[in-house]
Amino acid sequence: MKKTVLSSIVVYIVFSVVFCLYIFNWADTTIPSGYEGSASDPATFMNEKELLISEEFSKIKNALYFLSTPYEWLLLFILLSVGLSKKFQDWAKGTVRFRPLQVFIYLFWITLFTTVLSFPFKLFGYNVSKDYGISVQPFNGWMKDYMLDFWINYFLTGLIVLVLYGLMRKSPKRWWLYGWLLSIPFTLFLTFIQPVFIDPLYNDFYPLKDKELEEKILSVADKAGIPAEHVYEVNMSEKTKAMNAYVTGIGDNSRIVLWDTTLNKLEDDEVLFIMAHEMGHYVKKHVFFGVVSYTLVSLVGFYLIHKLMNIIIRRHGHRFNIHDPKEVATIPLFFLLLSVLSFLFAPISNTVSRAHELQADTYAVELTKNPEAAVGSFQQLTKSNLSEVNPPFIVKLFRYTHPPMVERIHYLDSYELRESEK
Repeated sequence: MKKTVLSSIVVYIVFSVVFCLYIFNWADTTIPSGYEGSASDPATFMNEKELLISEEFSKIKNALYFLSTPYEWLLLFILLSVGLSKKFQDWAKGTVRFRPLQVFIYLFWITLFTTVLSFPFKLFGYNVSKDYGISVQPFNGWMKDYMLDFWINYFLTGLIVLVLYGLMRKSPKRWWLYGWLLSIPFTLFLTFIQPVFIDPLYNDFYPLKDKELEEKILSVADKAGIPAEHVYEVNMSEKTKAMNAYVTGIGDNSRIVLWDTTLNKLEDDEVLFIMAHEMGHYVKKHVFFGVVSYTLVSLVGFYLIHKLMNIIIRRHGHRFNIHDPKEVATIPLFFLLLSVLSFLFAPISNTVSRAHELQADTYAVELTKNPEAAVGSFQQLTKSNLSEVNPPFIVKLFRYTHPPMVERIHYLDSYELRESEK
């Protein structure tokens, strides 16, 4: 196992070097010749310094993502391979007799292990955002959010693990099916409570303060058939200079949310387009579709994890000193398989998401009839967020839930031409 661990570390280092070369030297991010000089060409709305900073920032963030994800896999593999997972399990059993507490004690130690060793990546990402003027959040505020993430994820993960491993003990062959069935109401529950109870733990949410703008939004919302109470403003200017807007929740808990930075930097017509875009998600039920599709995909995921865990423990369990998938010590293996499968599925889910975003763009420009405001809003978003206008293919495949800005701006810029040709 020592040789296997060393080999894994060497593979990770080689991968990191090759991928950094791809991101920083080999990948082509130039604007297609047909777009040069158009509204989608960043050279037409960004100066030379902004272009350079945007390119540098995007490359660093992309490299950080693709290096941190396999690094987390490596940590989980090390937990299994060197016997730490088994030792944490024995330690928890020796501490208390009550099994649920054993699970939470064990989970605390492996969560602490992975969190501490992953912290340099998180800290580097925070510092990069600060250095490039995206984040304005003080370090103590960032650490507060980081610790809040730790405890929320820890307790939610503990509940999930407790239920799943309880099902494994009672039904080794069918636990994956029962776990999937239970995940449906749990997913719906989280989707309902997130916008109301979890999101406000991080930021302040309140109705729009600008009443004149509110009246304009109410008019657009009325055309879309959306109740006005689904529009919220969130105080993000104390943390970031970036802009954003999103739709979250389902049913009566659905919320269309605008960052105050978006309100501060965009003209009213541009804000109305952004709002119309988010209304498009609401009208076309993209959040609901996302929950349903996630539920169906998770069924396949549960089944694959069940099969793969059995195969791995049967063939290699003796190397980990683990002989039964039902042992709590297999949790790192469960998380590892879940993360790898999620990563491999990302290109498919991102493709669907990009299609939804294009539908929302189309809905918004047809609702507002103002392609100039649409183009202007995306140009300003690109500048404020230091977005990469035309990302490398692999980055787009695995990271981009939205179409690249070069595509979105070009689509909106040519809207009037397409309409006139109909």
